[in-house]
Amino acid sequence: MVFSSWMSRLRSSSKPIYSKLRHSFSLKQTTSLQTSPAPEFASSEYVRKPFVSSWAGPLLPLALAVSAGSLAFQSCDNNGPSYCQAPNLDQTKRIGGKDSTDFLVKGSYKKVPQELMEELQAICKENMTMDYDERYFHGKPQNSFHKAVNIPDVIVFPRSEEEVSKIVASCNKYKVPIVPYGGATSIEGHTLSPSGGVCIDMTLMKQVKSLNVKDMDVVVEPGIGWMELNEYLEPYGLFFPLDPGPGATIGGMCATRCSGSLAVRYGTMRENVINLKVVLANGEVVKTGSRARKSAAGYDLTRLMIGSEGTLGVITEVTLRLQKIPQHSVVAMCNFPSVKDAADVAIATMLSGIQVSRVELLDEVQVRAINLANGKNLPEAPTLMFEFIGTEAYSREQTLIVQKIAQEHNGSDFVFAEDAEAKKELWKIRKEALWACFAMEPNFEAMITDVCVPLSRLADLISRSKQELDSSSLVCTVIAHAGDGNFHTVVLFDPNQEEQRKEAERLNHFMVHAALDMEGTCTGEHGVGTGKMKYLEKELGMEALKTMKRIKAALDPNDIMNPGKLIPPHVCF
Repeated sequence: MVFSSWMSRLRSSSKPIYSKLRHSFSLKQTTSLQTSPAPEFASSEYVRKPFVSSWAGPLLPLALAVSAGSLAFQSCDNNGPSYCQAPNLDQTKRIGGKDSTDFLVKGSYKKVPQELMEELQAICKENMTMDYDERYFHGKPQNSFHKAVNIPDVIVFPRSEEEVSKIVASCNKYKVPIVPYGGATSIEGHTLSPSGGVCIDMTLMKQVKSLNVKDMDVVVEPGIGWMELNEYLEPYGLFFPLDPGPGATIGGMCATRCSGSLAVRYGTMRENVINLKVVLANGEVVKTGSRARKSAAGYDLTRLMIGSEGTLGVITEVTLRLQKIPQHSVVAMCNFPSVKDAADVAIATMLSGIQVSRVELLDEVQVRAINLANGKNLPEAPTLMFEFIGTEAYSREQTLIVQKIAQEHNGSDFVFAEDAEAKKELWKIRKEALWACFAMEPNFEAMITDVCVPLSRLADLISRSKQELDSSSLVCTVIAHAGDGNFHTVVLFDPNQEEQRKEAERLNHFMVHAALDMEGTCTGEHGVGTGKMKYLEKELGMEALKTMKRIKAALDPNDIMNPGKLIPPHVCF
């Protein structure tokens, strides 16, 4: 069985996938240990070239981002002990508190002590840099409109867990903020360093330490990407079943508790990490569990660290569950007259008991962007994409059942494919959907929502959101992991037009509050960073936030681990 008319449209052009290179820089060598605060970000863009470290060391691969940033807590007055004050940060400037709408993260600049710089040089030798352009690059998220007034003072590139431990211990001694850094795919300001400090780029730690084929698990360092890992695993007939954005690293995926299109079948990072090794704020290394598939021994420290966004420690080793590469798979597509019809089919498919591995929804605007970016000729209508896995007979049986469900909900043009290249091309254009959006507005920024609701409420939320999006003057697309109630909107806006930014923020507020009213969440997989903190009190309640802050205080009393991330600054205890 093959794609018919759809495949002919898909192959109708050889135009390459649209790629948007953003915030790249020409790097210069620096020769001084002296650091200085950075000005606010300029809008100019540069061509990025390999850099030479400050001590003329070897070329280092350039890393991208996952967790971190630092900003100030606002001091609070109450009758009990308070952890609202960060001793080394400006107490008067904050972002992400209750009802905050700012996206420029302010913070105080405090010069990094010369003694710390010398200690870091002794630990890292040539594997560090204070090159301004490199610090600029690390201080501005590559896929986010969030900005900060300062950038890191120094970038270090540890090669071992021992080096990470020494770096963190030294920073803790001088109370200097730390920014863990990985794959640069985060979009909520996770890599901002508004108060300067030390950026720990983990991308040189990317080894596979051990593969246990019979146990179906693997032990890796945090800097390896999920795509690199799956290339390594393929000859063994195994794969790691989480697929966030291209470029994401395993450490960052743990830090943000990410998922992806396969989460409907295999779960999120929470379900797929067996144990971790983490460097705490005092430099101590903690192993959170054994390699056993289940354990009832003590507190679940693994789950505590997953999703902590670098605020509790720096991940240095990860043990992951693996899956067998499916024997056979079928990919299907179907068009619908409305996004509600498409969402209804996704819900009906899940309720039927069929174990789909992917259920992705694209609205007609997103399909239009894909056509424009890739020179395709797909029908510009709300579209569902499915993947069915198992034996050949089982996969085909699932496909036919879902085809019948789709027909009962006004579905049309149901096509499916088993050809390997056709399936690869299909998921490629889905994975690059964000970049396709920029083909419509190349010079705009994107505000991306990440709401998730109970599955039964998905159709209602998407329908209500779509009405609001269509009535807006901005270009907005919908992309949903429809099988688990998680959907994204990409809202494109001109960052130089304040009214457009406010309109994008209004749409974001509308969808988040609508999801919270349906017992959903403001973030299904992207994490909190600075951008989502303002919604946490409504979603979780003040007592839950106070509990989080007590945990933070116990593990990081000097508040050096990505201070200001995840927990809103107005929370006191």
